[in-house]
Amino acid sequence: MASRCPPDDFKIYYVLTECTDYSDTSSVKESSMAQQHSQGVTGLRNLGNTCYMNAILQCLCSITPLVEYFLSGKYITALQKDSGEAATAFAYLMTDMWLGDSDCVSPEVFRAAIGKIYPAFLKRTQQDAQEFLIYVLNELHEALKKGIGTGREWRQMDQGGILAEVQVGHEESLSLRDGSDGKRQGEYRRKKTQENGLSTKCYRKVASSESSIITRLFEGQLNYDIVCLKCENCTYKNEVFTVLSLPIPSECECSLQECLGCFFQQDTLTWNNQIHCAFCESKQDAAVRASIAKAPKTVIFHLKRFDCQGRVKRKLRTDIHYPLNNLDLSPYIYPLFRKHPKYSLCGVVNHFGDLDGGHYTAFCKNTVNQTWYSFDDTRVCEIPDSAVQTAAAYLLFYSCQPFSIPTPKCKC
Repeated sequence: MASRCPPDDFKIYYVLTECTDYSDTSSVKESSMAQQHSQGVTGLRNLGNTCYMNAILQCLCSITPLVEYFLSGKYITALQKDSGEAATAFAYLMTDMWLGDSDCVSPEVFRAAIGKIYPAFLKRTQQDAQEFLIYVLNELHEALKKGIGTGREWRQMDQGGILAEVQVGHEESLSLRDGSDGKRQGEYRRKKTQENGLSTKCYRKVASSESSIITRLFEGQLNYDIVCLKCENCTYKNEVFTVLSLPIPSECECSLQECLGCFFQQDTLTWNNQIHCAFCESKQDAAVRASIAKAPKTVIFHLKRFDCQGRVKRKLRTDIHYPLNNLDLSPYIYPLFRKHPKYSLCGVVNHFGDLDGGHYTAFCKNTVNQTWYSFDDTRVCEIPDSAVQTAAAYLLFYSCQPFSIPTPKCKC
């Protein structure tokens, strides 16, 4: 039986809003009076096309190791002198969302702080949620990073008699040399491009001497095996990531595992994508396969729904099936590093509409009561597990460890 392509995802949004209609304000007041305001279940005011920001903030608010880091005050000792305004505003916002007694708060202070660094987010225009996420994570890292060693650190991996020297923190270059005489055997350089011409990179350059709560929670590492198809010389490359952008192999229906399989399958680099093989001393076709060398504690998947080919732009409305629990990443993790292969879903960013206009919402699992909630700016409601799966999913947040309830700073 042929699979049916999903309908316009705004129809999905209308169905969801009808199921959670809060137009009867009296019933909302009665409900809020009848039960205590839950920690971490707080709406965010829309400041003018800022639904993309609200959806990302709700998902980050659901990652309680991150929240606890800010609520406990640990971030204060790590703050860099000249770049702490956005991180401090983020801490205050997390405090309001977790410890405040309001059903809704305004993220205007955080928006103003991040807007000083990235003015585009001050405009009342729709922005890409994934791009905003990358900027926020990068800014928090810059504000909270600490030195842990020298910047020029090299590691050696024994690869069948060939020693691969990887300069940690320089992701775009890797050289191989023979272990006996030090002769260089090959060098590979590769640039990562983003869909839609975005200026940000999911694969962030970060020196090994820099560590932060962001790198400890969200940073992973990919390993690329590159084989010259003429001489069969093999080189290796490591690349740091905070978000994995997954291709969508079907226009109608597929699974997250199929998206992962497509990302990690072997690719052949030909024509303009050929590599320069130092052994052949010329450009050659090459086979490339990626694997996860270091899996992050919290992995974020970006589903590449926006497809741009020249002037033609379209959105893939593929219904992607993703598990709520026991997502197995072991087939894609390098065998030596399969410590935490199983992941559970903790947050979803949904996008409704198309490239020129749309709306973002979030689904987040609350740590306190283990319940899923839908966050649509100021509109917040509890949803069943069965409602978390939608064809509008754009970003998926998975954790390999169960979250505990965040502990605020003790007032002594």
